[in-house]
Amino acid sequence: MPDAIFAHPRLAAVYDAFGGARDDLAAYLGIADELGAGRVLDIGCGTGCLAVLLADSGRTVVGVDPAEASLGVARSKDPAGRITWVHGDATSLPALGFDLAVMTGNVAQVFLPDDDWTRTLRGVRSALRPDGHLVFETRRPEHRAWEEWAADSAPVTLEVAGIGPVLRRHEVTAVSLPLVSFRYTFEFLADGTVVTSDSTLRFRDRDEVETSLLGNGYQVMDVREAPDRPGREFVFLARRTP
Repeated sequence: MPDAIFAHPRLAAVYDAFGGARDDLAAYLGIADELGAGRVLDIGCGTGCLAVLLADSGRTVVGVDPAEASLGVARSKDPAGRITWVHGDATSLPALGFDLAVMTGNVAQVFLPDDDWTRTLRGVRSALRPDGHLVFETRRPEHRAWEEWAADSAPVTLEVAGIGPVLRRHEVTAVSLPLVSFRYTFEFLADGTVVTSDSTLRFRDRDEVETSLLGNGYQVMDVREAPDRPGREFVFLARRTP
């Protein structure tokens, strides 16, 4: 089941406001251009920020996500219906011959057991055309991002259009590497409603990710820095092997 921050209707509605500027997405548009990708699959598309940008650039886009509440927000950004929105995950996709599949944000880290990660990689591979590409980012464990999260725990209040003031708190609740757990608490000040969301991410190192790709039908073409977060993340560019 997806975390409440994506699946709860009230949290999905404020997700973009607290997410801030998505400076990370420009790099994915650039990679799509670099690869000449006309058909793109956005896995874990969430509220659709990247999918809409890809469609704006003239591409055929499918966005898939297990959180219906997030997909509802995404659909509202696509009134013309240019994008195909799929409620599900990468393990249930048909072989549609995509040129490129992408996973942005935390998506690649939400698959905690190795079996879940393997099933996802194989599902994506089946959806790609021969020699199609998978591109995703993952946080570098050695950067120890959870220490920054724990140190920067001051509450934030934002005025969200159509909703009113919302206060958000966050805390790191467990560190048992390679797993890190954290909790968001949202208080909707207009009516006093409080909603919490618990999440856990898995921090895989570079060798572990590369081994998993090679073992599931991919060739690693490049491992790059995230341009907006140098030293913090790896961006993997892999190609489906025959």
